[in-house]
Parts: sequence; structure tokens; C-alpha cells
Amino acid sequence: MKKLLVVANLYHASPRIPGIATYLPEFGWEATIVTPPLGSDAENRLGFPKRFLERTKIVEAPYKGDIFWFWRKIFQLIGFKMNESITEQIKENVRVTSKKSFIDILMNWYQTFFAYPDTEKTWEKPALKSAYTVIEKEHFDAILSSSPFPTSHIVAAELKKKFSLPWLADFRDLWTQNHNYSYNYVRKYFEKKLERKTLSISDTIVVATPPLAKQQQYFLKKPAITITNGFDPENRPSNFPVILKDKFTITYTGPVYIGKQDPEKLLAVIKKLILEKIIEPNRIEVRFYGPRIHWLDNKIIEYNLGTVVKQYGLISRYESIQRQRESHVLLLLNWEDPGIKGVYTVKFFEYLSAQRPILVTGGFLNGIENLITETGASVC
Repeated sequence: MKKLLVVANLYHASPRIPGIATYLPEFGWEATIVTPPLGSDAENRLGFPKRFLERTKIVEAPYKGDIFWFWRKIFQLIGFKMNESITEQIKENVRVTSKKSFIDILMNWYQTFFAYPDTEKTWEKPALKSAYTVIEKEHFDAILSSSPFPTSHIVAAELKKKFSLPWLADFRDLWTQNHNYSYNYVRKYFEKKLERKTLSISDTIVVATPPLAKQQQYFLKKPAITITNGFDPENRPSNFPVILKDKFTITYTGPVYIGKQDPEKLLAVIKKLILEKIIEPNRIEVRFYGPRIHWLDNKIIEYNLGTVVKQYGLISRYESIQRQRESHVLLLLNWEDPGIKGVYTVKFFEYLSAQRPILVTGGFLNGIENLITETGASVC
């Protein structure tokens, strides 16, 4: 059986990389994944496929943490919660109400200079050390690196130079061409040069959607192929009955990108329907599971929807699947920027797996409508 060395941060490359690695043995390949340390709850938290751990070797490359590890310890000492965003907790303490505040500007400035090319750059040397050790012990036939986090590609590029192995660079999300890229034009200028230089020696570029593959191909001036996201039918608890919540429940799972997505539109509609007595507030609930956003809490209060709309914070991927399946409708927030094309979030495929109706709100036609038409799963 051929051997594939994978460089990826599984906390951010899941479920894509575990989903791919699980089925590689059926095609004559065995994956060894170099990743930052996984906690004891990783299998439940990240929702690994059933046969992933038995079919894949995991090599944990230890490191202190990302560029914020020191600051997290300081904030923990003064009472901040480590399972919630430090930035959002600071905003709450200083009573920030706007979408973009001076706290966001300071954070962006800090990351512009100290998170180049990403917040996980502290993992580069430990990852290379672990990868060298693994390669010296056994033969590998190819390397696969996967983002998010360009550091994974930088590590793979160094391995490519040293061992001359075929290298596939996989992009669930793009690098400098990312729709959420937030740094200034000076950093972007230099980072684009870094991206082109790093990926110039790759043998294959893999991207998660056809439009983004076309965009990356144009940027890099080299071919890019598409392997879409999806869901694993074996991970779907289809053998268990679906028990819907008593209240009519609309559920959103995952982060909300303020400025890129707009949940306020849904709040306004729900408030209007309540005022017009079309729906009763005690018979509907809208649930957000993901990083807590202070701005959204303020909007919930502004619309007087505290008993209807709630943020529940981060949950494991396994629990997320359960919350999706018990909902009457799943909420998908479309992108508000008309320039964003071809971004199909992992969330959409998870929603398909849950087999619940999907409500798409806001934004512009950006390619997701093609999948909606094909699957017949959504109401726009």
C-alpha cells in the first residue's frame, strides 16, 4: 500500500481531511497526518468518521500554541473564559455595540504584523521536526498539505525541497484570494509573492469548488483541480428516529462573519411577524451555535427577541449534528458581498446530511444557488 504524508491542522481541516483520509485505503493509500496536539475530546469535538482513527496514523507535533497563547494565559488569570473569544469578551466589557470597533481594528493591526502568514506560524518548526522524524523512519510516496493555515503549505514546501516527493496542496479556503482576507494592501502585496513562491514547486493544486479553482488557477498561473466538500453517510445517524423540538426551531451552526453575513435581516422579519401576530413568540426559537458574538447579542436586545433568539456558544461537531437534526429548519446566511463567488461552506453539506429544510437568507447569488437547485433542499 502506498503511503501519503498529510500536513494539516485537524482542528481546522476537519471534516474535509479526515473524510478524505478515511477512504484512501480503498484506493491503495494509507495516510499519516502531522497535526498540532489533539485533546482527549478530539474525536467527539471534531466528529471524526467512524473508521478514521483505525485507518489513519496521527502524529502530533507539540508546540506551545498559536501567536495568542501568551495573551490567553494573561486574560485567563484575570477571569476571561477560554472557551469563548477573548476579543468578544473585551467588547462586552467595554460595551462595544458597533459591527466594527476599535477593538477589531487593534486586533487586525496586531495580526497584520505578528500573524504573518497566519496565527499558526509558531507550529512550522515543530511540524517540520516531526515530519522529518516520520519520513526518516518509513518511506512515503507523496505529500498532501491542507489549509486553512498557509503554514501547512509552507511546511509541505520545505518537505518537497528536502525529499523531492510529489506534493498536492489542498485549499478548502484560499490563501490571499480568500473572501475573508482582511489585511491591508501592503501585507497582501508581500503575502501574494510568498504564496506564489511557496506553491510554485507544488505538483498539484486542489480547491474545494470549481469557481475558486478557476480563481486560484488564474492567480497562480498553474492548473488547479476540484475536490468538493461533502458529508460521510456513515456519520449520519440515520438509524435513529428524528425527534423534532416542540417549538418551531430554526438553527444556525458555525461562525457568523459580521460584515460578510447579516443575521439582522432574519431578526427584523421575525419581529415583524410577531408584531403582526402571524407567529407567537412562545412557539418559535432561533438558535445560534458557534463563537458568541457581542454585536448579535445587542441586536437581539434591540429587537426585544431575548426569549426567541439565543446564542448557545461553541459545541462539538457531534452535538452540532444532533442539534441540526432536531430542528424544523436550518439557517444558511448568504454572503452580502456581491464579489464573493463560489464559496460553498462545509455547513451546507452538513445541512444536507441532516436532511432538514434549509432557509437561505440575504446576500447575492454567488454559486450556492446551483447546489440548491440540484438538491432541492432550500428555500431562498
